[in-house]
Amino acid sequence: MHTEIKWSKQPDKKEYAAAETYLSLTFPKKEASKLVKKLKEAKTPKYHAKDILRASALPLLSPRDSLVKEAHEKILAGKRISPLLLVRHMPTGRVILADGYHRLCSVYSIDEDAELPCKIV
Repeated sequence: MHTEIKWSKQPDKKEYAAAETYLSLTFPKKEASKLVKKLKEAKTPKYHAKDILRASALPLLSPRDSLVKEAHEKILAGKRISPLLLVRHMPTGRVILADGYHRLCSVYSIDEDAELPCKIV
């Protein structure tokens, strides 16, 4: 059975706020704010779930994780989910998932080859 994943055209304001909070752990607050501003203006290319996971070097969360499960239930209910917010971290050659880690893990558990829309800077 194929599960259709519906995507919002743009992330919600709360995703940008969450991204800024998360990025302020790694970058000075002023730089985190600038990155989020750039994310808001960025285009939305698509990348495969498996490639985003590899580029981030993050572990795949269990489908039993409460937020992964919540995203999975939204997908199965046919609700739209927000694009991911990604930041290229040049010093490490990694991608920082500023927002959307649980959505990524949920989509990956459905189809690792799924293409996810991402705002990336």
